[in-house]
Amino acid sequence: MLHRLAACMLVLFIPSLCLAEIQSKAISYQHGDVQLEGFLAWDDARTGKRPGVLVVHEWWGLNEYARDRARQLAALGYAAFAVDMYGKGQVTTHPDQAATWMKQVQADVKQWQARALKGLAVLQSREMVDPQRLAAIGYCFGGATVLQLAYSGADVKGVVSFHGALPMPPENQNVKAKILIAHGNADPFLTEEHVRKFRQALDAVNLDWQMVVYAGARHSFTNPGADAHGIDALKYNRQADMRSWKQMRLFFEELFQGS
Repeated sequence: MLHRLAACMLVLFIPSLCLAEIQSKAISYQHGDVQLEGFLAWDDARTGKRPGVLVVHEWWGLNEYARDRARQLAALGYAAFAVDMYGKGQVTTHPDQAATWMKQVQADVKQWQARALKGLAVLQSREMVDPQRLAAIGYCFGGATVLQLAYSGADVKGVVSFHGALPMPPENQNVKAKILIAHGNADPFLTEEHVRKFRQALDAVNLDWQMVVYAGARHSFTNPGADAHGIDALKYNRQADMRSWKQMRLFFEELFQGS
């Protein structure tokens, strides 16, 4: 009941979505020798197959914020799977621990991509998911992860990075996904020079991309709990949060025409 109320609160700007029968469950799976546990959410009032959206958490691990985003996507009619990139139970509120886990995953790009692909395979295998209509969204570390997923050549129609790090695309790649970047103009973790070089790199390999930049928005601008960490670089921005979510929905309408 609390989960349904949370989903409704997240979509107050679309009141009719609160009629949805949002269901959820934890799903255990494994990548190599690492035991993982993701979170699946869907609307059981809907019938038939629907597009699937992978949700990749911030550097804190698979916490309630990531699960709430999965419920919110389920209320929009998607099947959403919040992937676990660290390992079952590896969730923290301490920046040093978060940075350690994140760097461990990022140290080997191929394994980083493989772990994201494993989560995508879990989503793709669900009976309510249309395996031909997949997308991925990610926040902070998760934003960089969905870009790496796209760079791997994964069969996703599109990826959305919210206030994510912006890793450069490889020169030799077979990217199938369209890319949407939601970036805060006041994010101190990314210099203007890096953002410029990133855009140039995307163009150099002819990727289909778009970037929306939000004035005054710092890192983690979509997360209402960002301010609680006491880190000046992290700041919730309600306007940028709402605008970027609407931009994502328009992007998904393009990707899943006829859904």
